[in-house]
Amino acid sequence: MSQAYRESLWLFTVTQTLHLVAVSVFIGGILIVDLRLVGRRAVGESHAAIARSAQRVLFWAGPAVLITGIPQFTSNALRYYASPVFALKMSVLAMALLFTATLRRRVVTADNDRLPAWVPRAVGTVSLVLWMSVAIAGRWIGFSE
Repeated sequence: MSQAYRESLWLFTVTQTLHLVAVSVFIGGILIVDLRLVGRRAVGESHAAIARSAQRVLFWAGPAVLITGIPQFTSNALRYYASPVFALKMSVLAMALLFTATLRRRVVTADNDRLPAWVPRAVGTVSLVLWMSVAIAGRWIGFSE
């Protein structure tokens, strides 16, 4: 499979395009909830209502990112394995996933009035920094050869 990706101009290009679309949709789903947490956009809606809407997007975009990312990794696995930027991306990705599945999820599903105002803002800010760091590190991999 990795050889087919390296030898085919179109196979890698199509997979990478689909990966970038899936990443954009995934980050968009994260972004809309995080912006609400920090106090931007859709102020009339609760965190939980926006999160429920975004959950459907994340449910489909997350696996699409994974399904399109694995073939790209296998096409140059040794280069990625040796890349400190790839290691950084994977480390920040692990932190972002853990943060999103634990603390962010608890804050998003909590009643808006039960938490001090600074908690959703802090959680949204940390989430934004983590996910944007994943995206920046992913883009940086192409320049770190």
